[in-house]
Amino acid sequence: MTITNRSNAGPLTVLVTTRAVLTLPDDGLLLSPATISISPATGKIVAIVPTVLPRSSFPLSTTYINYGSKLLIPGLVDAHVHLNEPGRTEWEGFRTGTRAAASGGVTTVIDMPLNAIPPTTTLAGFKEKLAASQGQCWVDVGFYGGVIPGNADELLPLVDAGVRGFKGFLIESGVEEFPAISSNDIALAMKTLKDSPTTLMFHAEMIPPITDSVGDAVQASEPPLAPHGDLQSYQTFLESRPPSFETYAIDEIVSLAHLAPRLHLHIVHLSATQAIPILKAARKAGIDITAETCFHYLGLAAEGVERGDCRYKCCPPIREQLNQDGLWEELTAPDSCIKTVVSDHSPCTPELKLLPPRLQTIEAPHMHHSDSGIDMTADLELSEEEKQEADIQAASKEVGDFFAAWGGISSVGLGLPILYTSAKKRAAAGSKSTPSIVDIVRLCCAATAKQVGLSHRKGALKVGMDADICVFDDTEEWVLHSNGMHWKNRCSPWEGHRFTGRVKETWLRGQKVFEHGGTNGGFVGGKPVGEAIVEKRFA
Repeated sequence: MTITNRSNAGPLTVLVTTRAVLTLPDDGLLLSPATISISPATGKIVAIVPTVLPRSSFPLSTTYINYGSKLLIPGLVDAHVHLNEPGRTEWEGFRTGTRAAASGGVTTVIDMPLNAIPPTTTLAGFKEKLAASQGQCWVDVGFYGGVIPGNADELLPLVDAGVRGFKGFLIESGVEEFPAISSNDIALAMKTLKDSPTTLMFHAEMIPPITDSVGDAVQASEPPLAPHGDLQSYQTFLESRPPSFETYAIDEIVSLAHLAPRLHLHIVHLSATQAIPILKAARKAGIDITAETCFHYLGLAAEGVERGDCRYKCCPPIREQLNQDGLWEELTAPDSCIKTVVSDHSPCTPELKLLPPRLQTIEAPHMHHSDSGIDMTADLELSEEEKQEADIQAASKEVGDFFAAWGGISSVGLGLPILYTSAKKRAAAGSKSTPSIVDIVRLCCAATAKQVGLSHRKGALKVGMDADICVFDDTEEWVLHSNGMHWKNRCSPWEGHRFTGRVKETWLRGQKVFEHGGTNGGFVGGKPVGEAIVEKRFA
């Protein structure tokens, strides 16, 4: 077979492999040999042949690359990333966060409405974020809006401006500019968005009304009292965020779903398997509700967290191995409610993790116990000398304190090796609930693109789609060291982990933007070519 290059078609780039995950006309997925033809001019896939065609099949002007048996899959769509710009660029930013994404085969990230200042809760705030992103993005970036008390009038203008969905917290977020929403706020958001092609998402933790640490104030989203137990023990922290926080919140969301029967509802970073039956029952009853889980919930377990290692802190928490096993089983269930797997990349500066000296040498500042919904801010009236002494004592006590440390895991761009390695280990141990590479593409590419209304151009190797391609060597073994982290602050619980499978190249709309071992630290394009995605959502 010979592929001719029409005179008006421009140059052609052709990528071939014995293994690619292709999307069929019915949106099914197939692992197959492939010859993928790309138009560099349009950035689109223009032809796919399910076999390996030789170089001689193409015009001499064609750029032809044979990847042998390396896997070609769609660029990942990470639908849950905190880039934190503007406002908290010491934590992360568009440039560093999207470089990290590109290094791991992620070609599209969707930025959460917090922890930037201002948050994306108003049209004006969205415009500030878009302005900050200009010229900095190494991959394409979409954006979520936020739901907070009192901003219902901003939601439809944000839909028109191109946000991909909305997120609200049912418990305190940890940053004062993004407060928790009440049931009345949820109801108002549902009614406002009920006829819009969007997704309403929830951080689904809520303090149950019956607990030894709260009173009637729980209905106003007040935090519980100080925790009991060793604050440097992960078990103390884990017990402070029990599965009932998640199940109670999801029950509340489901109870209000009738207000917007056509609106897609979504639970972000599902951790507790106890919530799965609630979601499945709701779906069976006709409610359009889905969930995502995260790479850290599937690859890390509470039993492996050392005393004071706050790199593992996130909310909801990383739970026990038995819980993790249940999440894996749900991923491959035919009626699974967990449709996507994302990073929830939520970085901070290393000192905010309050790491013990053996893990971190940066001096830890004094912090109040507010990030976890824990109220320890009732300071006594002290003199300046007494306050300084109290701060010194508090800082020394707070090192390794899971309640005072910032909660969030840094992992954008690391998801594919995490998921592939964890699945491979489970298969070797005899587990039947082991996703294949085709399943991983479904969970991290196709379904995430659909979740944010981008399945018409992202998340698939298919003619007409953006030529976003990840080249993955599923045989290479490697260890993550801090110098291999491309996000801004090299602090992550994944440091020191051994992985099987490494992203070798990342192509964004027909341009190679990353090559492992290449020039410029691998960012061979030399400059960012990512774009802000602001097209209005229609599905």
